[in-house]
Amino acid sequence: MVIGIFGENCAGKTTLAAAIRDAVGGEVVSGKDYLRLARSPQEAERRFRERLKDAVRGENVLYVISEKALLSFLPEGAVRILVDADLETVKARFRQRMRGSLPAPVERMLERNHGLFDAEPRDFRYDGASADAPAELSRLLERLVK
Repeated sequence: MVIGIFGENCAGKTTLAAAIRDAVGGEVVSGKDYLRLARSPQEAERRFRERLKDAVRGENVLYVISEKALLSFLPEGAVRILVDADLETVKARFRQRMRGSLPAPVERMLERNHGLFDAEPRDFRYDGASADAPAELSRLLERLVK
């Protein structure tokens, strides 16, 4: 099974991917990690797309995406999970990632990109800032393993 986990920075995608991996197994691939598959970017992309296509009915691959252009890598039959969080949570997490500082240009970038994935087709929506995250994860996992 291919599970595409997508959303903006600091929404909780990697945390969700780790929880799903722990529950159902599989490999987590993030962003452009696929470039390690070959010397040329074109060949790496071709190999990775083929691998994802083969994995739809086979091994579990969890692909964490934070760039809209990479959504096109998800083959037909992939499960698509949008992870989102409110803007203040995203800013707080990014500030923490940047050791307590959130420069104004970065803050404006986060504001500009907030909601960027909202209109994308998805099978599930996961609130990465929910206080009820464990229950939300349980519901998601129930639907994934059906």
